Amino acid sequence: MMKIDLKIDTKKVRQRLVDFVKVAVNKAGFSRGIIGLSGGIDSSLVAYISAEALKPENVWGAILPYKTSSPDSESHAKLVAQILGIHIIKVDISPMIDEYFKMFPSADNIRRGNKMSRERMSILYDHSQYLKAIVIGTTNKTEYLLGYGTVYGDSACGINPIGDLYKTHIRQMAIEYGIPEEIINKKPSADLWCGQTDEDELGFKYEDVDKLLFLMIEKKYSINKLIDCGFSKDFIKKVTYLIRKNAFKRHTPPIPRVR
Repeated sequence: MMKIDLKIDTKKVRQRLVDFVKVAVNKAGFSRGIIGLSGGIDSSLVAYISAEALKPENVWGAILPYKTSSPDSESHAKLVAQILGIHIIKVDISPMIDEYFKMFPSADNIRRGNKMSRERMSILYDHSQYLKAIVIGTTNKTEYLLGYGTVYGDSACGINPIGDLYKTHIRQMAIEYGIPEEIINKKPSADLWCGQTDEDELGFKYEDVDKLLFLMIEKKYSINKLIDCGFSKDFIKKVTYLIRKNAFKRHTPPIPRVR
């Protein structure tokens, strides 16, 4: 495979993202922000950016575990909050989720995972109202393009500072900010069920798909040119299918004109 350089100027991007958060939060009529703090690299980076932009006393990190969540998720979220000096809110979503699925005991992991994601966002928006703090999103560009997220769940937000950063860029920015290595190096996971990892569920590595997406989306390479770059036809076909299949997730619901 040909060498594909996805390096960014992290210092320049850092300043741009901090400025974005300052302006976007103010423009929306807020001075505070709240983040679903999962202990993963994406939400950790957003917390660092938000704390720099808004000051730590104006940022809340919500830790929203389910009973099967990895203990590392909570400990890493608390570590980030402690380092930054931001506020912490913890709400165990197990009672709400379990009560609901008593009515649907045969529900599969996808249904359960989506419900957990939406329950967490419901809590974030409730506290957004209570704290007068805008919900700051944590979905990266790779996830957006592939549709790897829950509509009105983790993909919901008031603003999203990392929505134009591929997962590869997220790692670079995490290093720029000095995010703890144990967070940077752990396997990406939405932590929706025991042992779940993003890359196992997707069937490919972020490192590989980011290169393909960059050439497909940013460079607008044709399928033949992508094959010439060393990508398999099956891989290209799978990624293209995910982008098209989940396009509806990237747009607001269509509304018909009536006059």
